[in-house]
Amino acid sequence: MRIAVVGATGNAGTAVLRELARQDSVDSILGIARRLPEQALEPYNHAEWRSIDVQFEDSRGELITALTDYDAVIHLAWLIQPNKERELLRRVNVDGTRHVLEAAAAAGVKHIVVASSVGAYSGVTDNQLRDESWPTVGIASSHYSVDKAAQERVMDEFQVKHPDVTVARLRPALKFQGSAGSEIQRYFLGEWVPVQLLRAGRPPIIPFPKEARAQAVHTDDVAHAYVLAALTGAEGAFNICADDILTPQIIGGVLTANPKYGRVLPIPTKALRPLVKAAHRSGLLAADEGWLDMAVHSPLMDTTRAKQELGWEPSMTAAQALEEVIEGMAAGEGRRSAPMRPREQRSVAPLTLPSKGHRLPDDIDAMALRQYMADHLAGATAGRSRMARLAQAFVNTPMYGEIAMVADEVRLEHKYLQKLMNRQGFPRPGISAPALWVGERVARVKSYFPKELKNVPSVLVLETELMLSAVTGKLHGWKTLLNNADALGVPASVFEQLIEDTERQYARLQKAHKYARQRAFKKSYETGGDHPLDRG
Repeated sequence: MRIAVVGATGNAGTAVLRELARQDSVDSILGIARRLPEQALEPYNHAEWRSIDVQFEDSRGELITALTDYDAVIHLAWLIQPNKERELLRRVNVDGTRHVLEAAAAAGVKHIVVASSVGAYSGVTDNQLRDESWPTVGIASSHYSVDKAAQERVMDEFQVKHPDVTVARLRPALKFQGSAGSEIQRYFLGEWVPVQLLRAGRPPIIPFPKEARAQAVHTDDVAHAYVLAALTGAEGAFNICADDILTPQIIGGVLTANPKYGRVLPIPTKALRPLVKAAHRSGLLAADEGWLDMAVHSPLMDTTRAKQELGWEPSMTAAQALEEVIEGMAAGEGRRSAPMRPREQRSVAPLTLPSKGHRLPDDIDAMALRQYMADHLAGATAGRSRMARLAQAFVNTPMYGEIAMVADEVRLEHKYLQKLMNRQGFPRPGISAPALWVGERVARVKSYFPKELKNVPSVLVLETELMLSAVTGKLHGWKTLLNNADALGVPASVFEQLIEDTERQYARLQKAHKYARQRAFKKSYETGGDHPLDRG
């Protein structure tokens, strides 16, 4: 059986790839994602890959080509962040689902499994278990819930138009696994919440919304349900969650490492909600108050249908899954994909550092080498920030995946160069070094970018050109360090890999530049709306 997975690099997608690889009846797996993972590593090495951004209507042609001759599609692609980019979320989540469904039907796919959610259900004020017949109108104060409900309507419309295609919609509870720890921290807590402290010990007591209760499931169990639905051709809705319910006391027991007497400081939701809202607006908390509303009002689900018709059973309790993800968050666990990257991911490729105590040879001018590397580190520091902003500027265009991959790699290379200098005993560069790079490469356009890139096509062309220039400089920097690899105590293959990565980054930036320059100066392009480069 040939199965394609759309959104194959996130929490659920990574687990689905693992599950598919275990199935003898599956002889071909296609992974589709906006940003491709490290394809040589588990579990991504079990799939062929295509980079397709499903939010755009033009993606349907690419999807049709990719999905032709596949027996089933598992559609998991979904954006949770950034909260403030509401139109982007809607395009990816709702329009993207429509594009995948229509493309799959046009490609001749006869069975589709779609990731819905408990968030699609209408809110409740009790603890009664609901089956799949409960209305899917969503909770109006949660953008996630609103989009999940809209996704359900997309599936309803599709099934009316394509009665020959079977659609299974799985509605899982919160999905937890240890390797999703960093991803879940970024999406829901943010970088300011010091989850690393949990490695040193658990707090004696935690504040918690008094009315909240939830269900959860281990991501491997969800993946098993998706694959069962795909292999059996199941149709209709299925609730997926573990059998136990996460009450404040149980959550407190997990977080305080005292499962019997977990101590919780109950806070009324009415009092907590404005605090969550303020923390989110100030950037201290990634999740907005809509997630709190879901925790209080989402219904508890009955999983009888999944157990009887799919033959599905959870292998772990919700409390066990929660414990695993808490450990994963504390340790910064992840996988080698953009959504699941670990908190301290080492590099784009395994990059070796010199042994501790390494000393430069006597014939090397240490001060000159230190200054050279400090200047390149200054450039990398400024370039890392600007590349991230450039990716954000392209977020509403088909080029986002290309630029975002470059931004991720630049960030990781910056960390490697810092560590390499530390191993040489070189101090961090002084305040004057960054000024040299910034003054040379940024002064020409600094008035355009006080905080964020303006939504002006010509400005994006110029900024891409500056990044092409910066990447060219970085390429020659790695070549210079390659000539001095022995002195630095680093295998030459490390710098050869960095050179190869940089050449690939240059090609991606060239692709983005071509896209932007073809659109930048036409009078028909405006600066309002979704994005000026996404028209015509």
